[in-house]
Amino acid sequence: MRRAVELAAERLGLTGANPTVGCVVLDDRLRVVGEGSHRHDGEPHAEVVALAAAGTRARGGTAVVTLEPCAHTGRTGPCTEALRAAGVARVVYAVADPTSRAGGGAAVLAAAGIAVEGGLLAAEATRANRYWLTNATRLRPWVTWKFGATLDGRIAAADGSSRWITSAAARADAHLLRARHGAVLVGAGTVRTDDPHLGVRHGVAGPAPVRVVVAADPSRLPATARVFDGSARTLLAVPERFARAAAPPGAELLPIGPPDSPPDDPSAASDGGSDGGSDGGQVDPRALLSALLGLGIRSVLVEGGPRTAARLLAAGCVDEAVGHLAPALLGAGPALLGDLGIATIGGALRWEFRAAEPVGPDLRVSVVPVPDLPVPDLPGEGAPGEGALVGAGGWTA
Repeated sequence: MRRAVELAAERLGLTGANPTVGCVVLDDRLRVVGEGSHRHDGEPHAEVVALAAAGTRARGGTAVVTLEPCAHTGRTGPCTEALRAAGVARVVYAVADPTSRAGGGAAVLAAAGIAVEGGLLAAEATRANRYWLTNATRLRPWVTWKFGATLDGRIAAADGSSRWITSAAARADAHLLRARHGAVLVGAGTVRTDDPHLGVRHGVAGPAPVRVVVAADPSRLPATARVFDGSARTLLAVPERFARAAAPPGAELLPIGPPDSPPDDPSAASDGGSDGGSDGGQVDPRALLSALLGLGIRSVLVEGGPRTAARLLAAGCVDEAVGHLAPALLGAGPALLGDLGIATIGGALRWEFRAAEPVGPDLRVSVVPVPDLPVPDLPGEGAPGEGALVGAGGWTA
């Protein structure tokens, strides 16, 4: 199962609308005879790829897969039928399929006389498939907040200079992160202050993410901004009252409404680039993310500014933070995060570390909220834990 999780994780962000799934097939003597992962929607599922590699050696063997095999026919046939036709005697999966359309595969397999176990390494498999599971259970894209900062949490010096706080190695690592997300999102202040391009560079291969700029007043954005250069799709998320405004050449308007604060609310008139000034406050984060999922965007990388990140965090819409910390101190300058409205230590948003590793001279840290993305329950009442067995009569401990 650990190998199956590795195979799934390699495809994170690359499978379109479909989940990231890995599968390993063992023969009747528990020797690995095939493995595979799902590459992209419309292509064979992981089980089909692994079974093809195994051939007749799969008969009487075991299929180990990170997600409960599907029982429906979409652009490809049901994996439950492929497993039955291959003659496997046992299926072990990690995470139950939470969707009504494709779920129920464990019961179908059990009815066909195949021994089925669910829940093995469920947390690890959930992590490897986090974009799709967030889409399915939270009805929005997975959201990663990415930042680069000094050890004292500054994203620029007092004079506004910020290039470069982190190293070339950290910047290349950040572009790898971009390439694994469907969209990269910034506030209007970041566009005005930093003029980012938001493409994939530094030798990183992969499709350019959709660029999303959040602005309360699109007229305040410079038409010459690099995000409007036409090299990638660019969405300008604005309050609904600007639905008929003229979009800058190279951008599409994405009206989001109704706004969550009135037009004359001064607190809504800032959003945050390196200078802390901007204007994205009137776009509701939850409505924006719902609209992006409706456009087929499964994951979003938030890159600025401080107030944009703060609004998403305050709305409970950030699933992970990835930061590159430079061993440098400034003592003054814009902070990496805007005001969350927290007045006392007891109100702090508590997160937990997932990883910390050096990247060049910098430190890359990954943290997730507590609790993290929950593991979907296994089918049946009192869903059992790791290693539970389903038979013809249903789930048993």
